Amino acid sequence: MSEQAVRGVHAISRTTRLTASIVACALFMQTLDSTVISTALPAMARAFHADAVGMSVALTSYLISLAAFIPASGWMADRYGTRQVFRAAIAVFTLGSVLCGRADTLGFLVAARVLQGMGGAMMVPVGRLVLLRSVAKTELVAAMAWLTIPALLGPVIGPPLGGLIVTYASWRWIFDINVPIGLLGIALVTWFVHDVREPRPVGLDWRGLVLSGLALAGLMLAVEIGARGLVSLGAALTIGAGALTCAALYGWHARRHPAPLLDLSLMRVPTFAVSVYAGSLFRIGIGAMPFLLPLMLQIGFGDSAARSGMVTFAGSAGALVMKPVATRVIGRLGFRRTLLWNGLIGALTLGACGAFRPAWPLAAIYAVLLIGGFFRSLQFTAFNTIAYADLSRAQMSAATSLYSTLQQVSLTFGVVAGAIALQAAMTLRGHAVPSTGDFGAAFYVVAGFCLLSVPIALALRRDAGASLIG
Repeated sequence: MSEQAVRGVHAISRTTRLTASIVACALFMQTLDSTVISTALPAMARAFHADAVGMSVALTSYLISLAAFIPASGWMADRYGTRQVFRAAIAVFTLGSVLCGRADTLGFLVAARVLQGMGGAMMVPVGRLVLLRSVAKTELVAAMAWLTIPALLGPVIGPPLGGLIVTYASWRWIFDINVPIGLLGIALVTWFVHDVREPRPVGLDWRGLVLSGLALAGLMLAVEIGARGLVSLGAALTIGAGALTCAALYGWHARRHPAPLLDLSLMRVPTFAVSVYAGSLFRIGIGAMPFLLPLMLQIGFGDSAARSGMVTFAGSAGALVMKPVATRVIGRLGFRRTLLWNGLIGALTLGACGAFRPAWPLAAIYAVLLIGGFFRSLQFTAFNTIAYADLSRAQMSAATSLYSTLQQVSLTFGVVAGAIALQAAMTLRGHAVPSTGDFGAAFYVVAGFCLLSVPIALALRRDAGASLIG
């Protein structure tokens, strides 16, 4: 690629930067919430008299709610306008955060997390849709990188902040910190985001919403409660079978509906399909990390929540370093080679976390996490951009709904896969409390999912995404 083309990748207008920064405010709040709660899980488990490994339900309940309600996000934005829906979503997420901070039972916490998920289901996809509809395709790579720079501050700040709060105050404060951020986000959306909507939106596909919601939530619920032994194997299989039936019925319904809620025909677009298939596998592996790493440091290593947070933020710090150079790397290598070689490095660095031991020098642990975060960040930027390379603007709404739904499903399965792998390792070794070796085995399993994503990148053309990088 010529120097002129590479310089073109970096060109981004002031309006695009402003829009991306406002959307990133919402993404910052969501990622901060996710990383703070991961660090606080052991303390929350003690407060609710629950098993620390079983506290994964506090993560998966939120993600299941996201997956169930995200499909309606595109239609809601077209029908009521991006500004109205985006602003309301931030308000619902903030309200859910307040209720989480006042939970006195695990059941109350799960219910409040579901409400948070309803807000998040509209917040992030609609925010991404705002960006996709307001920037030129030649600015998309730079806009996606610009979008995630502020958002990545959440994972950088979250672990040490959560550790300090849990160690020196109450875990309940980890949810209340969303309130000022949410109020700021509502104000910025009101002042600066344009109210874009379709002039004549079709009616909401209610049947599709019910079928897709039951399929997604049921499948994840079956895996979660089955893996944790909350119900019998037969009951979990029954729920799973019902979810698969709903999925099959939705597939039949989508082929016949003129405007299905989740447009599966988009999977015929090669660049979109590769991003979905490879990205989902990669996210399953990475999605387990916020669950496994804090538990490994606090239970396996015996670290305090504060010390654990000061270690786990390193991966996100590495991701933050990558963002300013992501557009240049993709511009030099192209999407195909970036996804292939960078995916391999990302899988290996995730697997390297399984070798962590208390005797390791802290500098070595930091190095692995920083390097891993650096390359994982590049991988996600490439996935999130190439997905929209060959889509028209008319397809953006449907594509955002489908892509965001599958993205959240894969992250949910990442948490579940990490919990299942950890529980299996404990069972095989006869451990009642997980050891560092058990955590290591779990990390190797989830790294395998990342590794499976690498060959799929070969299905891309060598010039895939050329319109995005000049």
